Amino acid sequence: MDRRSLIKNAGIAGVLATGIAPAVHAQETVRWRLATSFPKALETLHGCAVKFSETVKAMSGGKFEVSVHAAGELIPAFGIVDALADDSIEMGETAAYYYTGKDPSFAFSCAIPFGFTAQQNQAWKLHGNGHKLLDALFEKYNFHARSALNTGTQMGGWYRKEMNKPEDFKGLKMRLGGGVFGESMAKLGVVSQNMPGGDVYQALEKGTLDAAEFVGPYDDAKMGWNKVAKYYYYGGWWEGGADLEFFINNKAYAKLSPEYKAMVNAAMDVAYNDGTSKYLYLNPIALKQLVASGTQLKRFNKEIVQAGFKAAQEVYEEHSAKDPQFKKIYDDIRTFQRDQILWNRISELVFTQDMASLKI
Repeated sequence: MDRRSLIKNAGIAGVLATGIAPAVHAQETVRWRLATSFPKALETLHGCAVKFSETVKAMSGGKFEVSVHAAGELIPAFGIVDALADDSIEMGETAAYYYTGKDPSFAFSCAIPFGFTAQQNQAWKLHGNGHKLLDALFEKYNFHARSALNTGTQMGGWYRKEMNKPEDFKGLKMRLGGGVFGESMAKLGVVSQNMPGGDVYQALEKGTLDAAEFVGPYDDAKMGWNKVAKYYYYGGWWEGGADLEFFINNKAYAKLSPEYKAMVNAAMDVAYNDGTSKYLYLNPIALKQLVASGTQLKRFNKEIVQAGFKAAQEVYEEHSAKDPQFKKIYDDIRTFQRDQILWNRISELVFTQDMASLKI
């Protein structure tokens, strides 16, 4: 081996010994703040931000640190978009549909009634027009968004009475999300109640609240609502796959070196894979425990689902008629979704049905 090869190989050995690339050694120290919309107790939703932070720190050899702040610690739970707009934070982790008061199109980035599943959402954002359309929407607020985790298809909520027909929703006082989902439920006659999750138990117990929806079995069980509302419905058409996201301050991101940008992007992917798969692991276990404790699991019938679809379509038509940007994104989603449904009918749907019919 000649002298040049020895030097070259020695250099590679040195890199392998340290575990950190030379470019990382040369990087400046960076400190970011990441605020979430969730309490620490929800280690699924808040936890994906922690996973992101830990990954960035490990990849950078400790030179790039991201401090993670639960809801209310640094800013209010729903103050993330405003904080990004005025450069108060570098990142947020939240649900885009919390901000439909700013623009109803925000809902498209998280979940809409009769929208995407988790896999379809990622396909649209990564390989369809999703990120392009949504980044253009978010640009005026000084951020862009990337997936943090997906809850998968959510449950239909907790009810103090059985829901047998669409008319049962009329006058129902329900804690639910806003945006196009809230508007759709209002058309069914639901009286939306906006209250913190911690207040729901007492409201259900006293009867000042008739129903509430949150996420799925694992997170729902932590709320304890099964003790005061025994009917747990599935077939929750409003969130086929809710995409929680990292909102990244555009100015802060632009200042990063190419290496640090690559770390941020890779760490978001790590967090997404960890959080999304965690729900797949935890939800079946929690659901069995809920049923064993007396929860009555029920499915929304076709009549109710059809009424929900009709209500949602009316909301989409109303917004599309007055908002060109809303219409542009909505039309693109539906075009993409039609092909996904066609493929699903002969792929995963058939496989899942076959597996469900077999004794394994």
